[in-house]
Amino acid sequence: MRLLVIFSLLCLSACTSLPSGIEPVKSFELPRYLGTWYEIARLDHSFERGLSQVTAEYQMREDGGVKVTNRGFSEKEQVFDSAEGKAYFVDGDDIGHLKVSFFGPFYGAYVIYELDQDNYQYAFITSYNRDYLWFLSRTPTVSDALKQKFSEQAKQLGFATDEIIWVKQ
Repeated sequence: MRLLVIFSLLCLSACTSLPSGIEPVKSFELPRYLGTWYEIARLDHSFERGLSQVTAEYQMREDGGVKVTNRGFSEKEQVFDSAEGKAYFVDGDDIGHLKVSFFGPFYGAYVIYELDQDNYQYAFITSYNRDYLWFLSRTPTVSDALKQKFSEQAKQLGFATDEIIWVKQ
């Protein structure tokens, strides 16, 4: 039983760690990051499969964390679906590395590795491994040049860029 507890703790901490070779942004300012973001692109995963018009909204929580509300339109069911979670900084409030939970005590890494630090207009995010990738923007559409920057940088970092889904907004 003791080994099971230790193994579980190791697995849970690994899920909030940084992926090898990817560093979170420094000089991060949470107040500037709060608000609504549009999902421009992502790698497929079960909890967003079939969703379009996806947004993420970040608001302060009373406990100093961040309330996360993800919303998307299910093409299959023809309804909007949403999920609410919470996020907290892992290494300090000026580093773009948070842990986020939508399911009780289980947290996953939220690593902002590229950010328009002048205006906070776009962000590239991953998790603890390269199976997760998001491109968020303050606007529902972005330039082709910014899409190309995202794709090229993701490829250089070892993401499966041939599997990127460009989200219909």
